[in-house]
Amino acid sequence: MRASIWKGALSFGLLNIPVRLAKAEEEKNLHFCMLDGKDLAPIKYKKINALTGKEVPYERIVKGHEYKKDEYVVMTDDDFKSANVEATRTIDIENFVDLAEVDPMYLEKPYYLVPEKNAEKGYFLLCEAMKRSKKVAIAKIVMTTKQHLAMIMTRGDYLVLEILRFAHEVLDSDEVDYFNSLKKVKFSSKELNMAMQLIEDMTEKWNPDQYQDTYYDDLKKIIDKKVKGGKGKVIEEHKLPEISRATNVLDLMPLLKASLGKKKKVTHKAVAKRA
Repeated sequence: MRASIWKGALSFGLLNIPVRLAKAEEEKNLHFCMLDGKDLAPIKYKKINALTGKEVPYERIVKGHEYKKDEYVVMTDDDFKSANVEATRTIDIENFVDLAEVDPMYLEKPYYLVPEKNAEKGYFLLCEAMKRSKKVAIAKIVMTTKQHLAMIMTRGDYLVLEILRFAHEVLDSDEVDYFNSLKKVKFSSKELNMAMQLIEDMTEKWNPDQYQDTYYDDLKKIIDKKVKGGKGKVIEEHKLPEISRATNVLDLMPLLKASLGKKKKVTHKAVAKRA
């Protein structure tokens, strides 16, 4: 049976709903190994004792906190759990808010909330009440020795828990040094109107299925080509094309007009294709 990411109870007032977390995303990545360029042998990483220089077996490795230079206190799994037993086993709903009030900058990682056996009634009761009230819940959860802020929302007939960043983890724009060195610029009302027209022309109904990971596909083609050509051989060197960048452009009108014209051509082709 697949191991649970987290298992405990969802606390809603005096109602405790036994739940577990299930992953709600699946990253699609190409994995690469570190190899020796001489003979393509894999590079291995070992956990070495800094004093003896010898490798340390996994089962002997413990967690330690350095409270002062070269002085450590060892922490066990029970220590982390006993720090706050209720917090480590409970998703505690603190309040409800409107989804529109939650800044997307705080969103970090989604999980599905799945009810345990015989907990379905409380689970679906909360889900239905949240749907009708059009609210999301703000809660706290402890995962992997760290407490997280979380948002619980409905998705169809089920609940989703989205890990949030705490306020102190989100930088304000004035804390980003790059912004402080930027100079203010002016643009004409014509440029603004044309930019807004371009946004209007490019506005479509949200459909996540229409967006594809083109970089993944292109990289996979290069890998497949190299595999067919022979293990470890360089088939060809790829010359990188020049990418035009609109920097230090004083008159934006020609670029905006060209963008509008390009968008109209694409739209006409799409309509003709559908017809």
